[in-house]
Amino acid sequence: MTQGEVINALARRRMLAAWMAREIVPHEAGMRAWLARARVSAEDIDELMQEAYCQIVSLPSVDHITAPRAYFMASLRHMMLRRIRRAQVVALDALGEVENWRDENIISPEDEAGSRIFYQRVMAIIAGLPERCRRVVELRKIEGWSQKDIAAHLGMSEKAVEKQVWVGVRAIREAWAKAEAQSAQRMDQAERGAGGVR
Repeated sequence: MTQGEVINALARRRMLAAWMAREIVPHEAGMRAWLARARVSAEDIDELMQEAYCQIVSLPSVDHITAPRAYFMASLRHMMLRRIRRAQVVALDALGEVENWRDENIISPEDEAGSRIFYQRVMAIIAGLPERCRRVVELRKIEGWSQKDIAAHLGMSEKAVEKQVWVGVRAIREAWAKAEAQSAQRMDQAERGAGGVR
């Protein structure tokens, strides 16, 4: 292995360790609690956790993992089912618990699409605000800057920033309400039109 390859391998390990610490390790307590509810012994839980960590660390890349918590749970579930099926004595309720497991925190495709549409609509409304107001709203509501930081950055008083945020939020609410009313009106017209066609 060349020195460059060693450096690249070390950099990859560091990045993977940081990703694991950020995306996987915080969910360990929840995974352990779930396994305990499925009547897995403390010793087996330790082994399953170790096995799941090893499996994830041995992946050539984690770029394909878009939902790390769900991936972690799916890995544990698969390993647990494999162990249960190999065992001679099977606790049927444990098997049922594992096979019927559903991650309550996974967002459905419908909810995700709805959130994306909602976000795009709000961003389109913000884009239509006057330039100064738009910039203040983006910094405050999207990027999370404090009023003080925005004032210093844009050379405004904090009071002016507060007023621009208020004006912007009010304009967004009004534009949203108008769009919702138009959408409801179109739905009513479509329903009336569909009712007339037989």
